[in-house]
Amino acid sequence: MAGSWRAKAQAGGMLLALLGWVSSCVTTFVPLWKSLNLDLNELEVWTMGLWQVCISREEGVVECRAHGSFLALPPELRVSRLLMCLSNGLGLLGALLAAPGLEGWTPCEDKPRLKRRLLLAGGATFGTAGMATLAPVSWVAYNTVLDFWDSTVPDIVPRWEFGEATFLGWFAGAFLAAGGLLLACSARTTRASTPPVPACRQPPTAGHHPPPKPADLVI
Repeated sequence: MAGSWRAKAQAGGMLLALLGWVSSCVTTFVPLWKSLNLDLNELEVWTMGLWQVCISREEGVVECRAHGSFLALPPELRVSRLLMCLSNGLGLLGALLAAPGLEGWTPCEDKPRLKRRLLLAGGATFGTAGMATLAPVSWVAYNTVLDFWDSTVPDIVPRWEFGEATFLGWFAGAFLAAGGLLLACSARTTRASTPPVPACRQPPTAGHHPPPKPADLVI
C-alpha cells in the first residue's frame, strides 16, 4: 500500500514539475508579459515580453521588434531575463536528477540510497526553479501595478496592464514548487518506511554454557 502511494506521489510530482517547466519556458520567450490598449487607436494592441515588443493589428498582422541594449532595459526586465533562464536550466537539471530516482526506473533499482538521494536532489532543484520563476513574474507584476496607479501620470496616457504570460508564469512557478515538494516528500517516505536491518545474533562466548532446562533438572 505504501509503495503504491509513493509511486503515485512520484508520478504526480514529476508530471506537475514537467508541466511547470514547460510553462516556464513558454513564459520566458512569449512577448505577453504586459499589454497596452490605445484609446486613440483601438485597432492596435501592444504587448511586451522580456525579449521584444509586438504590435497586433485588427487585420491579424503582428509586428515585433527586439529590445535594444541589455543595459538600457529596466532593472526588473534585466533580472527577469537572468532568473527565467536560470529557472529553465534548473528545471531541466531537476528532471535529469529526479528521473533515475523514480520507482519505475530499473537501472538504479539495486541502489535504494542513491535513488532516494537523486529524488531529493531533483525535488529540491524543481523547488528552486519554481522560486526562480515566481520572483521575476511577481516583480514585473508589482511594478506594473505601481505604474498603473501612478498619480503623477495624466489619465489620458495609456498604461500597461497584466499580460497572459504573467498568469502563466505564476502557474508555472506553483507547479514547479508543488512537484518538487511531492518528489521530496515521497523520497522521505521511502526512507522512513525502509524496514530496519535485523540485528545479528552473537555466538556464545567460550566458557559460557546455556542454563539447563527445567526438564533436565534432577530432583
